[in-house]
Amino acid sequence: MAELSFTLNGQAQSLTVDSGTPLLWVLREHLAMTGTKFGCGMGLCGACTVHLDGNPIRSCSYPAEFVSGRHITTIEGLAAKDDTLHPVQQAWLEMNVPQCGYCQSGQIMSAVALLATNQSPNDADIDAAMSGNICRCGTYPRIRKAIHRAAELSVQYYQPVTNAEAES
Repeated sequence: MAELSFTLNGQAQSLTVDSGTPLLWVLREHLAMTGTKFGCGMGLCGACTVHLDGNPIRSCSYPAEFVSGRHITTIEGLAAKDDTLHPVQQAWLEMNVPQCGYCQSGQIMSAVALLATNQSPNDADIDAAMSGNICRCGTYPRIRKAIHRAAELSVQYYQPVTNAEAES
């Protein structure tokens, strides 16, 4: 068994899970964060992308026992407390990105991570950052447009929390 204590979307969490349990299943089954999706189970499709200390990771292949003392942000944690959408979420709606929608939470989380480090990405930057996220519906041109639009909407809205910032 693994004792976990971490911050999820700004809230302290403590629970016990079986050793080796992937973070995805802790989020979905134990904490009801069902916006994070199961896609391939091998970290190859990006549907399960969350932020760990501000960095995108594939939660389906990340052992939960390594999250203690760290900060996790899921798609549910992007909007402001007053339900104001994150600029990436707003751009996704404006550009009508989703088709089936299954991959979109992972796509959005990867886009947020990109814009947190590169506020004016070009198409090549976007393609490189998003290359690990698969969209079976092929909405890549709309995803690219939405990322450019989100950059215009100001990515200063959300800055990932890192351990160093949280400790100070």
